[in-house]
Amino acid sequence: MANIKRRVSVLGSTGSIGINTLDVIARHPSRFEVYALAANSSVDAMLAQCLAFAPRYAVMMDEAAATLLRQQLPAECATEVKHGESGLADVVTAPEVDVVMAAIVGAAGLPSTLAAARAGKTLLLANKESLVMGGHLLMQAVREAGARLLPIDSEHNAIFQCLPVDDQATPGHKGVSKVLLTASGGPFRRWSYEQMTEATPDQACAHPNWSMGRKISVDSATLMNKGLEFIEACWIFDLQPERVEVVVHPQSVVHSMVQYLDGSVLAQMGNPDMRTAIAYGLGWPERLASGVGPLDLVATARLDFEAPDETRFPCLRLARESVAVGGTAMAVCNASNEVAVAAFLDKKIRFTDIAVIIERTLERVNIVEVTTLSVAEDADAQARECALGALADLQRFTSTSKRV
Repeated sequence: MANIKRRVSVLGSTGSIGINTLDVIARHPSRFEVYALAANSSVDAMLAQCLAFAPRYAVMMDEAAATLLRQQLPAECATEVKHGESGLADVVTAPEVDVVMAAIVGAAGLPSTLAAARAGKTLLLANKESLVMGGHLLMQAVREAGARLLPIDSEHNAIFQCLPVDDQATPGHKGVSKVLLTASGGPFRRWSYEQMTEATPDQACAHPNWSMGRKISVDSATLMNKGLEFIEACWIFDLQPERVEVVVHPQSVVHSMVQYLDGSVLAQMGNPDMRTAIAYGLGWPERLASGVGPLDLVATARLDFEAPDETRFPCLRLARESVAVGGTAMAVCNASNEVAVAAFLDKKIRFTDIAVIIERTLERVNIVEVTTLSVAEDADAQARECALGALADLQRFTSTSKRV
């Protein structure tokens, strides 16, 4: 088995997860081959990756970017360029593909992630929004197609490592009391609510431990990232919400824990580097060298834990409440968050307004059961429209307040 190269399609290859995935793959050239790379519009980054890894296909979601990439690829490069959702579907469902790294950020990642599951692939899931929007659909597809889902978010990967699993990577519950998701607390862990009203995008993106993209960095600062992971954990591990607990752990050394009925707590620990989880997913059930240095416990010195403050960080509460409501509430929560975070990064609203927009959207959008992909996508679209309305209301109120 170890001598057979596994062909990998990396979706979101120019983002942080994609870059780290390619770093791990490059360390094991005898084990992995890059079948396809996919990105939105970063032509220069994709060009460099194509020249380094010579994938059979490169997919650009933006058609103009795809055209430009075709023009810039040298004649001797055999990479074929595709674009759009159809191109993504081709490179995740192709019979030659063994593994799909699903690392497209946001709701845009759901269709391709679902297609990979329905094709029975080994799915390395780094797109949490796929579960938040369509958890029932995705997990049903995994079961029916015999796909293998391996979580790549560091917290869920840690839980997976601490749970009993079968030979198809299906997590078990035998003897499990609950799982504990750790959160760093983000850059504003010690800030008052009043201080956070004046926080800038650059301050929100200055994560104390992890190097991430700007959207997910803001989510970490609001604790919405942990809220989305709370939803994700319920789906991946088939747990009721009361069996998932969030614990703030500022050192980001314990990536998550599993508590057992006998009082034991198993924790997965390591330096905060996504390559650990990525290598575990790529090599499962074996462990591979990831390029991450060993944890120095003496240098770490201490490990602190505390309860999250949902008064200062209401996004975590809103995510938990959306699980209790069920149906499309989770998709609405996610979509309105994406709109609000984009507005904050564009300096259109305050940091604390992010939660306001999400809550108003959840109150106004009708919630239904998620029975098909189109239902999830319709809920996403409705939530975005409603969130933009809430954003406009906030901007008018702020403008009026300033004039007064």
